[in-house]
Amino acid sequence: MRIPRDLSGAELIKRLGRLGYEVTRQTGSHVRLTSRSHGEHHVTVPRHDPLRIGTLAAILDSVGSHHGLTREDLLQRLLG
Repeated sequence: MRIPRDLSGAELIKRLGRLGYEVTRQTGSHVRLTSRSHGEHHVTVPRHDPLRIGTLAAILDSVGSHHGLTREDLLQRLLG
């Protein structure tokens, strides 16, 4: 599955909730999410529409490595 080019920050935040991420704080347009499954993990998501492909790829890599998932498996869980 390819990385979507039209995913917004708000949509990504909602979908990361499926993996147990919760909003812990927001500064301007940037939202910090925290997951406590598999240890504590923080990720910052800008509420931009759409997210830049490099930004989205970096967020997905960070979340995937924390949960032990490949980017493909993570995309399948979030978008599939």
